[in-house]
Amino acid sequence: MNRKLYVLLSFVLIMAFVLAACATPTEAPPAATEEPAVPEEPAATEEPAATEEPAAEPVTVTWWHITTKDPGLSDWQKMADDYMAAHPNVTIEITVLENEAFKTKLTTVMQSGDPPDIFQSWGGGTFNQQVEAGLLKDITADLDADSAWKDSFAPGALGVYSFGGKNYGVPWDMGMVGFWYNKALFEQAGIDAPPATWTEFLEDVQTLKDAGITPISIGEGDKWPGMHFWNYLATRICGQAKFEAAMARTGSFTDPCFVEAGAKLQELVALEPFQEGFLGAVHDDMQAAFGNGKAAMELSGQWAPSTQKANSADQEGVGENLGLFGFPAVEGGAGAGTDVVGGGNGFAIGKNAEPEAIDFVKYLTSVDNQTIIAANGSGIPVVKGAETGLTDPNMLQVQQTFAAADYFQLYYDQFLPPATGSVLNDSVQGLFAGTLTPEEVAQAVEDSVAQEMQ
Repeated sequence: MNRKLYVLLSFVLIMAFVLAACATPTEAPPAATEEPAVPEEPAATEEPAATEEPAAEPVTVTWWHITTKDPGLSDWQKMADDYMAAHPNVTIEITVLENEAFKTKLTTVMQSGDPPDIFQSWGGGTFNQQVEAGLLKDITADLDADSAWKDSFAPGALGVYSFGGKNYGVPWDMGMVGFWYNKALFEQAGIDAPPATWTEFLEDVQTLKDAGITPISIGEGDKWPGMHFWNYLATRICGQAKFEAAMARTGSFTDPCFVEAGAKLQELVALEPFQEGFLGAVHDDMQAAFGNGKAAMELSGQWAPSTQKANSADQEGVGENLGLFGFPAVEGGAGAGTDVVGGGNGFAIGKNAEPEAIDFVKYLTSVDNQTIIAANGSGIPVVKGAETGLTDPNMLQVQQTFAAADYFQLYYDQFLPPATGSVLNDSVQGLFAGTLTPEEVAQAVEDSVAQEMQ
C-alpha cells in the first residue's frame, strides 16, 4: 500500500471513533434528573404511633347492703357487674347482710375505724354521729362538680344525707308518711274530700264516729306508729327553723311550739278515734284493721298498701278504695302544708373511699338504674325522671308528694340521737295513754337531747 492510501485510511478511522464518541446513545433511557436531596426525617415525625394510656391502677370498692331478696338483690349485682365490665381496673366486693346483722357488723367495723367504702344508711342520728366521728367522706365537692347529678335528686331527699351543710352520702329510695284512707267509708260518712287542715281533720273524725265508723287504726303497742302524729304536728307547727334550732342547741324542745304539738295530739286522743285495744295493738294489727275495712284511716308510710293486703283476711286489702292524702296543715303553724315526714334508704360513703367508689354510686343513682329499681318495686326513686318506672299509682303519688316538698323531715325517732328516739317514742305513748302531759313530753325530749349532745 502506498503512503497516500495509508494516510487516508487512518484519517477515516480516527474520524469514525470521534463521531461515535460524540453521538447520543439510542439504546439506554435518559438518565433521571435527581430531585434535590431532602434531609431524612427523624423517626418520631413519621406516622405518629398511637399513644397507649397508662394502665389504671387496680381499685377495690367494698359495698355493704341489706337487700337480701330478689328482684333487688339481682338488680344490684347486675349493676355492679356492668360497672366492672366497663371499668376493668375496678373490683366491687359486695357484702349482703340482713338488717340486724348489718347493724351489728357495721358497729364493729366502725369501732375499728375502717368502714366499708359504700354502705346502707338511713341518715339521721346514727349517720350524724358517724360524720362527727370522722368515719364518713365529704362528697360535697363531687356533687358540686357534677351539677347534673346533684340536681337530679329531690332536694329534700338529698338533704337527709347531709350534716352541717355538707353531704356524706346520697339517697336511692325514699318514702313518706301520710294518711291512707278508705274512699268507700268516707263516702258512707258523707265526706266528699280529704281534709286540708287540722280543724277539718278533727271534724271528719267526728263525722266518721257519728256514722258508726272507726276513724283511725293505730298500733300503739309498738310506740313508733303514734310518734308519727307528734312528729308531723311539730313539723307543721314549729317548722324547720325551730327544729333545727333545738338540735343546734340554740333553741329547745321545750319551746311552746313543741308543747302545742302535744296539745293538738291530745285533742285528737280525746275524741277516742282509734280501734278498741289500740294501746296494745302492734303494727300488723293496725294494718289488718284498715285492710279489713274496719277503720277509715291510718297514718303510715309507703309500705302500707302491701302490709294492708298481707294482713287482711282476703289478702286484697281495700283494693280500689285505697286513697292517700298528706298530713293536714295546722292553722297558724310555721311549717308548710307540703312539708313531708318520711325516710328511706341511701348510700353512705366511708372515709377511705376512692374516687371510683363515688363514681360507682353516681352510676347506681343514674336515671336508668333508678328506673329499674322503680319498675321492679324495689323502691321509690329519688332521681327526677325515674318515676316513669313506677306502675303502682299509690307509689307514684308518694313519689310526687315528697318530690314537691322543699323540706323533708326524717322521722324524729331516727333523726334524733338513738337514745332520744327511744325517749320520744315512750313519751308520746304516754300522751296516747293519758299518763303524760304535752309539757312533760317536751321536757323529756329536751332532757335527753341535752344529755346526748353534750
